[in-house]
Amino acid sequence: MPPPVATTPIPRQFGPVNWRGVYTLYKRETVRFYRYAGETLAGPAVSALMFLAIFHFALGGGEARPGISLAAFIGPGIVMFMMAHGAFEGGSIPIIFHKMEGMITDVISAPLTPLEILAGYVLPATTSAMTVGAVVLALVAVFVDLPVHSLTAIVGFAFAASLLMALLGLVVGIWAERWDGYSAVETFLIAPLGFLSGAFFPVDNLPEAVRWAFHVNPIFQAVEGFRYGFIGQAQTSLVLAASVLSGMSLLLGLVAWRMLAVGYRIKP
Repeated sequence: MPPPVATTPIPRQFGPVNWRGVYTLYKRETVRFYRYAGETLAGPAVSALMFLAIFHFALGGGEARPGISLAAFIGPGIVMFMMAHGAFEGGSIPIIFHKMEGMITDVISAPLTPLEILAGYVLPATTSAMTVGAVVLALVAVFVDLPVHSLTAIVGFAFAASLLMALLGLVVGIWAERWDGYSAVETFLIAPLGFLSGAFFPVDNLPEAVRWAFHVNPIFQAVEGFRYGFIGQAQTSLVLAASVLSGMSLLLGLVAWRMLAVGYRIKP
């Protein structure tokens, strides 16, 4: 019997983009999100009902603007608030966990470029945030009569805001060495941006000296664009809102890509 002939292994060819690798990262984080649906979906749903009860039912309803009920005004704000927070969590928590458990080595040693790793973390966070938004919207619609003015604005601003906050979460996740760093950013940056975004109240009657602070808040721009999709009114220009979200997403994407490219706080 002749001896076996040794063969030279042929390296796998991935092409310009390692789609299999990106999909594997995407699938892993997406499956994790749905596996813990009791926390990732039920939690935001309960919080949304609490916000709705506090800001609408406890205040006795009424109109936020002429012809626009308070419920129809704050309903989209609650949905966007939950999406933004969910996207930030989804972008930051996985990479912090992987860093602290030493699992990040498996990711950076895989045949993935920094841009592919970025996509593998950001896209699942964006998907999960929009899933949260759909669930919360369906729940709010049970109690609030929400009109639909522009489906394009609803979906477009939901995606843009989720992508922006997922990128911010990734940057924070790479930067944070421990959970206390993440908690500090969530407490002193994300929470104020969310509550001071006009999600729960109109800013029309605020003094001009204060109103400008809301307009520089990207979550305010996201809330107003998303709310326009329902009630057909916005306290900002939709072009400005889309430009702010797109520009900040591009900036954060470049920052996250550079951090991954140089191995900032992820390489031993």
